[in-house]
Amino acid sequence: MTQDSELDVLVRKRIRGLRIARGWSLDDLAGRCFLSASTLSRIETGHRRIGLDQLTSIARTLGTSIDQLVEPEDGHDVVIRPQQDQARGMTTWLLSRDQGPHGLKVAKIRLTQPPPRREDGELPVHPGRDWFTVLSGTVLVLLGERTIRVETGQAAEFSTMVPHAFGADGGPAEIIAILDPDGERSHLRP
Repeated sequence: MTQDSELDVLVRKRIRGLRIARGWSLDDLAGRCFLSASTLSRIETGHRRIGLDQLTSIARTLGTSIDQLVEPEDGHDVVIRPQQDQARGMTTWLLSRDQGPHGLKVAKIRLTQPPPRREDGELPVHPGRDWFTVLSGTVLVLLGERTIRVETGQAAEFSTMVPHAFGADGGPAEIIAILDPDGERSHLRP
């Protein structure tokens, strides 16, 4: 099988899968994208080539884009492996491979060390905002001159132009964080 025909099969499966996920029959989709049910049936079964105008209409009707319909299957490993930074007492799992809107990434972070002491140097700043929710344990956030405790089930959101740092309080803590590119550079890279 050639790569073109593999992509063709993939697109057809995606169209059928999205249609079925919405609970639509061939007639339902056909009426919404102004094609006949028999044309859609032949497209889904591979008995008819898909024209660009048809693909555009089908994608729009199914609430997706042509790019998403023709995107090759991802050959990446689906297992997310942790990255340890023992010097900083952090283990990180990047939960989003690609950057989301505005370059945002999602990470699970296990913290085992308290935040650095203010006396040990200046706290970092960077453009943007940080957001995290505590899955377990307690996190201390040093934010300017304030020290804030964020406990299991609570969340924190703050401007990162305020000098800041965070770490575990009284034992390990796990958080889910949403970070912009500056936050990722500052918090996840040694």
